[in-house]
Amino acid sequence: MINLSKNHQPAHSVLVVDDNPHSRESLCDAASLLGYAAAACGSGQEALDRLAQSPVDIVVTDLQMPGMDGLALVREVRTRHEKTQLVMVTAHGSVGTAVEAMRYGALDYLEKPVQIDALESALARAIEATSRGDRATTIPPGGDSDGVVMIGNSPIMQTLRQRIALVAPTDETVLITGESGTGKELVARSIHQASRRHGQAMISLNCPVLSAHLMESELFGHERGAFTSADHARVGRFELADKGTILLDEITEIDLPLQAKLLRVLQEKRFEKVGSSSTIEADVRVLATSNRDLLAEVAASRFRQDLYYRLNVVPIELPPLRARVEDIPLLVRHFLDAAVARIGREALAVADSAMDLLCQHPWPGNVRELDNIVTRASLLTIGNQLTADQLRPWLLENSTEEISLAASGNVSVVGMRLEEMERQLIEQTLAHYEGHREKTAAALGISVRTLSNKLRSYGLAPRARTFAHV
Repeated sequence: MINLSKNHQPAHSVLVVDDNPHSRESLCDAASLLGYAAAACGSGQEALDRLAQSPVDIVVTDLQMPGMDGLALVREVRTRHEKTQLVMVTAHGSVGTAVEAMRYGALDYLEKPVQIDALESALARAIEATSRGDRATTIPPGGDSDGVVMIGNSPIMQTLRQRIALVAPTDETVLITGESGTGKELVARSIHQASRRHGQAMISLNCPVLSAHLMESELFGHERGAFTSADHARVGRFELADKGTILLDEITEIDLPLQAKLLRVLQEKRFEKVGSSSTIEADVRVLATSNRDLLAEVAASRFRQDLYYRLNVVPIELPPLRARVEDIPLLVRHFLDAAVARIGREALAVADSAMDLLCQHPWPGNVRELDNIVTRASLLTIGNQLTADQLRPWLLENSTEEISLAASGNVSVVGMRLEEMERQLIEQTLAHYEGHREKTAAALGISVRTLSNKLRSYGLAPRARTFAHV
């Protein structure tokens, strides 16, 4: 069993805002269990005062509170602390309040009793947005698209931007494929913000983190009493996304029986909540991403062929970073400037030798890995220039740490299945870093969200399902 040690300082901070003491403490404990530095306060004004003294990465706020309610707090935080991500939590959910919260900048919307699957997914998505320096993925009505920047002037990137410009104004379904870390979600956001739906909500669902049972509820919602733990009715993501866009992230992780129901939604634009016979119509544009070869998944009978063709109306394949090396200098400068501004240090120059080294690296983690390395450099570089000697150990660490960890664990790889080798590598790396998920993800060249998904599939994520029953 992996021990999530409390002896190290968690890397990211969460502030829980709720006037109910039990709910507040439960959510704070849950965030701490998931590896975050969690604190709590009982009102919106107290939260603003606290943020003025010490900004945090994520605010998790209740909706119904006396005085300043959750929506007002979301608006204030978005105005004063644009880098802080927001998650709305409430036992009084409705389509209207959920969509309004997301329009004003909430990244996600959860209902009490909070499921740890949903909380973990929401916090992981928020951390990814924070690490990129992004604002919330949903733009308020009338807002512009300055939150999405696609860096690169290579022919591949020029073609990609042209295709996005052609497809964005339509309502056609888009399937975005590419290796992990290539920017599939960024492309999806670009499409949404350039579409006629840009003033409406863009609702995302990270498919790998949920069981088949919870996935159906997340997609379509459920009625009270539909199953054992359904204490309240829940609004599904398709209903929340009405008139807007839904992003199904890593869609190949949806189980086959649920794929059939998803196919019907794509064909007929209608669905039923779990436990209900009433049909709901939804005008939703669907964007889907995958880092797998979908045709291979279809051939292996793990993905429905009819759903594949329904999704693959407009395919967009993202290139790995190694296929557009000429964009690396621009990306380095962009990430470096953003990191320097974020941490408040003096500007950093990049020596020619350092840039040559970065251009020669294979980047198995693609743009995300490059961002991580540049951010690390901005934090640890002494002086005003980044050199090859400073970078080389980090790049070698990313390339060889997996092998050295496996060797130190006496792992025999002869005849071992790739899936099992990957599992042992992840488990040993997590143990090496005493359960610290961010350090583990950085060492493996993957995102915290991908790591959490892997751990959940191995049964290593926290087992508890529900926290605040209020």
